[in-house]
Amino acid sequence: MTCSILVGGAWGDEGKGKCITYLCDNDKPDIIARAGVGPNAGHSVEFNGEKYGLRLTPSGFVHTGAKLMIGAGVLVNPDVLFKEFEDLKKYNVKERMCVDPRCAIINEDHMTRDKNSEHLAKKIGSTGSGCGPANSDRVMRTIDLARDIPELEEYITDVSLACNEAIDNGEEVFIEGSQGFALSLYYGTYPFVTSKDTTASTFAADVGVGPTKVDEVIAVFKSYISRVGEGPFPTEMTQEEAESKGLEEYGVVTGRRRRIGYFDMELAKESCRINGATQIALTCVDKLFDCARVQDYDELSAETKAFIENIQNETGVPVTIISTGPDLKDTIDLRKELL
Repeated sequence: MTCSILVGGAWGDEGKGKCITYLCDNDKPDIIARAGVGPNAGHSVEFNGEKYGLRLTPSGFVHTGAKLMIGAGVLVNPDVLFKEFEDLKKYNVKERMCVDPRCAIINEDHMTRDKNSEHLAKKIGSTGSGCGPANSDRVMRTIDLARDIPELEEYITDVSLACNEAIDNGEEVFIEGSQGFALSLYYGTYPFVTSKDTTASTFAADVGVGPTKVDEVIAVFKSYISRVGEGPFPTEMTQEEAESKGLEEYGVVTGRRRRIGYFDMELAKESCRINGATQIALTCVDKLFDCARVQDYDELSAETKAFIENIQNETGVPVTIISTGPDLKDTIDLRKELL
């Protein structure tokens, strides 16, 4: 069995939620662990005709046979977590959730500081979820941890120990990252970035899994690029051009309109290199090409295939998952052929 990490290839909103849902529903991992920053990330999941917007619960929750875990590196807002327990009640998320005792806790003060900061709210374009101030307090060693919160007591689990024991026992562990590579505090478009590193290496550390335990790193790219908030965007197109192409999108957490641009090959190459990608999942191919709901690679047009093959050739990483629509079945899975 394998330990896999899924990472966003650009500025978030790459379609990670759909990919995670497909992979977890198809591969049936034993543990699905959430890595990343915290509730400033919004993952959209569509399953059985229903749509969910998640901020802390792993997007693979649809596989009800898995334990769900939040790694020590993830910031937790208990109010957000408990609301998702209610929203996802029919999937028994509450009964399956494990929170590492070392997770730092977001409180009202963090959110107030985030929203009232002229720099964060206006210049950087923060989501206002409190993650920046919370990570600042964590660095200053003044923040509360999950082990200090009575309401979380029944969910407290050593996530690192659980994940490593599962890997050692031959079980499948799936680590899902949030945000995107280009928002990394280290490698992104600083200062227009999030409040920590968002690469596969840090996602492994977030859940306490060492690099030698990781088998696959799946980088997710949208067939075009989008970005919420401020910051450089080399391939950005005008809103009018985006509308003419039917590429109008809004953020899951903030509701803000996303900026849209053409696929950025240079960013993709850097992202694959620094993340050590072994596979690429390519989403929203149907938004650029006439291939909605196609499930067979041979049925794609020559133009579509050329676009995909160019990405493979330039990055040196196989495109193993191709999403052609919002439903799980709207997926071309080439892992058996390419890996």
